[in-house]
Amino acid sequence: MGESKSFNRRIFIKKITLASISLTLLNSFSFLNKKTKTKKITILHTNDMHSHIDPFPENHSKYPGLGGMKRVASLIKKIRTKEKNVVLIDAGDVFQGTPYFNKFKGSLELKIMSEMGYIASTMGNHDFDNGINGFKEVLHHANFPFICSNYEFSDIEMNKKIKKYLVTEIDGIKIGLFGIGIELEGLVGKDYYGDTKYLDPIDSSNYWSNHLKSKEKCDLIICISHLGYEYKNDKISDLKLARLSKNIDVIIGGHTHTFLEKAEKIKNLENKNVIVNQAGWGALALGRIDIEFSKNNDKLNSLSVNAVHKKNYAKI
Repeated sequence: MGESKSFNRRIFIKKITLASISLTLLNSFSFLNKKTKTKKITILHTNDMHSHIDPFPENHSKYPGLGGMKRVASLIKKIRTKEKNVVLIDAGDVFQGTPYFNKFKGSLELKIMSEMGYIASTMGNHDFDNGINGFKEVLHHANFPFICSNYEFSDIEMNKKIKKYLVTEIDGIKIGLFGIGIELEGLVGKDYYGDTKYLDPIDSSNYWSNHLKSKEKCDLIICISHLGYEYKNDKISDLKLARLSKNIDVIIGGHTHTFLEKAEKIKNLENKNVIVNQAGWGALALGRIDIEFSKNNDKLNSLSVNAVHKKNYAKI
């Protein structure tokens, strides 16, 4: 990961304090056009929370007293009082990282996420750490679906419980979501993921995004990815997927624990912008993207994109 794509996490967290709590709000984008009657969808997102329910210890070398799902929940609650149409998403690796996971096997994390109002998550490689059976045993604690569009499970029950895509409508805006997971071989023991089949992420993404666009007639298409933001080799990443996509509007990523100063804008195969974002790890950050639509549910063009930081302005 190049230094131009990330930044010093400690300095960033010290500089940004939002809503009087020690939690970073990343990438707060506003797509504004005052002359047009519009509707706004606010996408909030996390990734790689790794069972960090409480803040990091006060003696932690990098993040003393920072982060934690409890603080994320407080910030989300405040945002919901101000924004009408909030979509809350997680990009995987909910499990593994603190004694909470060792004791509760993921059930506590899913209960908290349900209370926070998540509408969807995808599975990260660490969400297999108790095996498929362990995941199934706690899945009923989630009142939101896990979406894995490029995994085919040999386990019949998993195939019934894990969705290929989700369509939801908010304020007349039809939103389609699908999930793309990382290749498990080499990351997860075979005994943990069993005969789960990994399908090509590019083919799967283009298939399901086309389905959501053409068949489901979605106005906004979101890919929830656990591929990773960017790699120095040819490994598939969110940035590469964005370039090779056609119908995706937003990629919410995870896996590489990338703190972005602002979301990346990538031209797809049709020379249209795809917004790619990731919000670090450990519940240290909350990503936010605001997208406005015209009265005909068309995504507005030539809009201002304002990040949290005053120096970050860009044109979409």
